[in-house]
Amino acid sequence: MNKKYSSKINKIRSFALSLVFIGFIIMYFGIFFKNHIIIMTIFMFLGLLSIIASTVIYFWIGMLSTKALQVVCPNCGKHTKILGRVDMCMYCREPLTVDPNLEGKEFDEKYNKKRFEKE
Repeated sequence: MNKKYSSKINKIRSFALSLVFIGFIIMYFGIFFKNHIIIMTIFMFLGLLSIIASTVIYFWIGMLSTKALQVVCPNCGKHTKILGRVDMCMYCREPLTVDPNLEGKEFDEKYNKKRFEKE
């Protein structure tokens, strides 16, 4: 397994956090144009949009997280949430599945796609 996998919930949260920092960086670029008020305002607005998008994503993943299936990880014994048919433990990155047909198979995120549900 060469690729580092992570829990889907953690991936989305990390993306939302990066949007906050990207928004701040965009806003800081606006400071370089303080003599050009229109350009500075555009940078500030784009940064604000990035931060608002982050807030929307955090809200969405929070709602999704409340509906996620909660299981006990067999490796670390902690409660973790699963989105889809296969996911990773949020704490120890143990591959988890709720589909008995996938038990024992090597972890692959492609099992969550619709075309693999029929196989």
